[in-house]
Amino acid sequence: MQTARRWPVISGLGVVQIFAWGSSYYLMAVLAAPITADTGWPLPWVVGAMSVALASAGLVSPHVGRAIARFGGRPVLAVGCVLLACGLLLIATATNLPTFYAGWCIMGLGMAAGLYDPAFATLGRLYRQDARAAITALTLWGGFASTVCWPLSTWLLGQVGWQGTAASYAAIHLLICLPLILGLIPKEPQVQPGADQRAAGTALLVGHERMAFLVMAAILVTAGLTVTLISVHLLTLLQAQGLSLPEAVAIGALLGPAQVAARVVEMAGRGRHHPIWTLTFATGSVACGLALLALDVNIPGLAVILYGAGNGIFSIARGALPLALFGADRYPVIMGRLARPALLTQAAAPMLGGALIAGMGADGALTVVACLGVANISLTMVMWGILRQ
Repeated sequence: MQTARRWPVISGLGVVQIFAWGSSYYLMAVLAAPITADTGWPLPWVVGAMSVALASAGLVSPHVGRAIARFGGRPVLAVGCVLLACGLLLIATATNLPTFYAGWCIMGLGMAAGLYDPAFATLGRLYRQDARAAITALTLWGGFASTVCWPLSTWLLGQVGWQGTAASYAAIHLLICLPLILGLIPKEPQVQPGADQRAAGTALLVGHERMAFLVMAAILVTAGLTVTLISVHLLTLLQAQGLSLPEAVAIGALLGPAQVAARVVEMAGRGRHHPIWTLTFATGSVACGLALLALDVNIPGLAVILYGAGNGIFSIARGALPLALFGADRYPVIMGRLARPALLTQAAAPMLGGALIAGMGADGALTVVACLGVANISLTMVMWGILRQ
């Protein structure tokens, strides 16, 4: 596939990613309180639906990877888009918690087939070893998901209520995202069973590859736990350090620009360095930011910027490093396998964070999270050692 064809693919997939993230991962930040006020359902149960969705996504993610390896990314992403729409429609019509949770279970299936991991796998299958630049560009689009969808969700909430907001996002998936997937992502030939076992999905790991896979999985689990804890509890942790709510919100708003700025810098490098350097910067920057927060040295803005920059770059490293380690043939299957433990950990993270804050206080919880950041630096050094073998 020629380079000139990449930008329509990446741009179309980028729009899809904005609405996939905005209508799933970022949706409850705006709708949780209105849903609770309208239905009387307990807020922890409403917010807990996201954990159910992440667990659902984690359970099926290896199957998604194998499907991309077999059929290509186009049909899998299209199915993910339809599943997100179906889940949102069920949520919009839910009159009780079981139906609401059923909608989020379907949403989880759509997330497994429609967020970064399957999108990266699709780009890896299309562009093979040259996919790194496409992955970096896609994360730039994805970085605007909350910027676009939080205001859109707020506006829709005022116009049509929370049910209408969910239904509107379902319509966006079916009328905008699905045509973009079918119209811009190239159709690929299927891999016949037995014709190429590595491409079809066995993806056997040999020698030091097994250790590399385990270390990469541990890095993703630790990072997933950290980012979810911070995403859910950042405002609470900042307020516990003496900031008012408006001050905490203003500082928290630095996360998005820091993520996008760091990704722009990575793109400017044009992939001239090995992705292990990207991972090293990511884990180092995240650990520094979390350490500054835990030490409470009265520079929370700098801490959030460092954390946001590292987290933004990490999104690229999680896609680019497995491609470099395991090759393009096995990439979709490996990404599906790596996604499962990370998503299951993220599903448990909100409850774990609440328990840490309740049991150890905000300072103790921040110390634990900072230790997770340091642990990921250590795991990155282990990965360096594996690459030198």
